[in-house]
Amino acid sequence: MQLSVVILAAGQGKRMNSDLPKVLQPLAGQPLLQHVIRTARALDPAGIYVVYGHGGAQVQSALSHEPVEWILQAEQLGTGHAVMQAMCVIPDAHCVLVLYGDVPLIRTPSLKKLVALADEGSLAVLSVNVDDATGYGRVIRAADGRLTAIVEHKDATPEQLQIREINSGIMAAAAGRLREWLLGLASNNSAREFYLTDVVAGAVTANHRVEAVRTARAAEVTGVNDKLQLAQVEALYRRERAEELMLAGATLADPARIDIRGDVKVGRDVFIDINAVLSGSVELAAGVKIGPNCIISNSQLGAGTEVFANSIIDHAEVGENCRIGPFARVRPDTVLHRDVHVGNFVETKASEIGVGSKVNHLSYVGDSRIGTGVNVGAGTITCNYDGYNKWPTVIEDGVFIGSGSMLVAPVRIGAGATIGAGSTITENAPAGELTLTRARQTTLSGWRRPDKLDDEEKAAAIDAALKPPPPRR
Repeated sequence: MQLSVVILAAGQGKRMNSDLPKVLQPLAGQPLLQHVIRTARALDPAGIYVVYGHGGAQVQSALSHEPVEWILQAEQLGTGHAVMQAMCVIPDAHCVLVLYGDVPLIRTPSLKKLVALADEGSLAVLSVNVDDATGYGRVIRAADGRLTAIVEHKDATPEQLQIREINSGIMAAAAGRLREWLLGLASNNSAREFYLTDVVAGAVTANHRVEAVRTARAAEVTGVNDKLQLAQVEALYRRERAEELMLAGATLADPARIDIRGDVKVGRDVFIDINAVLSGSVELAAGVKIGPNCIISNSQLGAGTEVFANSIIDHAEVGENCRIGPFARVRPDTVLHRDVHVGNFVETKASEIGVGSKVNHLSYVGDSRIGTGVNVGAGTITCNYDGYNKWPTVIEDGVFIGSGSMLVAPVRIGAGATIGAGSTITENAPAGELTLTRARQTTLSGWRRPDKLDDEEKAAAIDAALKPPPPRR
């Protein structure tokens, strides 16, 4: 039976007190709805249908890259009404799985169990036991354990409110049967809405088999309705991802102080210190060490590489046994080959640095190609921008760049060349030679440092220095 997934994402989210629609609130750097869509895609469905309403244009724009079909719920008349809007485009022969755009931590294994039961002919719902069931629909069972109904919190009796098994709202059923039960819904409840949960009563009345799959992880079905719950879900997500990394072989200095905002892969014996932020697609090979307060985004780090404290690596490819930082910034399109050192307060951008080369102190390397065994001295700048265009700098193998040098691009430094400290290089430097620029050094005999002025003297001196010139006649 083919699968169609319906994701309900039409809620306004008033309790968020935000101009951003609820399903676009960020979890680990991505919208809540993005997480749900990703989980749905893992089931390989025939179609994913997102039912939208409030902030629809914003939601569609933010997730326009996703291969989903958008279904408008013009009036928000309840969850049952929302699913009805999508059923008109889903064939009866399909299995329908209903998810929620504000329940982002749902896992694929639980959903596969629901879908398997629905394929066998059951109406399958996902439930969980919780300590505090306030606000959730209660799962009502007969004496023999059969599920007979789901009652919303606001409609429950005092006895039903004592029940701790709650409905997550997530369910799966054959499309044809689900359509029949939805058409039989009524809005005779306190909210005057069509509840999706009422299809359970319809199924029971029709003597149809209803199965509740109880998940042991309450985090899976935790919904987000306000910023407090958003922070709680963020903490749950962070913990889950930290556990995944540790099981894969990483050592975390403190699992509570790491943020994982993407697809992170780690090799054996990776070490990650506190307050690291890993976002996008990140690969850390065996033995990589990440120091405290580092940010790694969409980058690959080779085996044995160490990133020291407070460094940023963004869209870069780093080879084996490199040393980066502290306080280094490796910007997009940087490629570091093995055994490269990029030291403190160094910035690189759109540059390739060859095997064994070093840029250790207070330097900027942009739009450059640096060969093997190069030493770039402290305070060196590749002057790559003329105000309109970016220009390349090429530094060939074995070059030594003295400290405080300005390399004005476009320029090439030949293999084995030496650039004297403090030089401004505006023309190509030949291989194997010493190239330098020097201004004549001058000593002013008898010069004295200025005396300290009082406030009145200082003000008078400033007035005299800044006095506008007399008008021309």
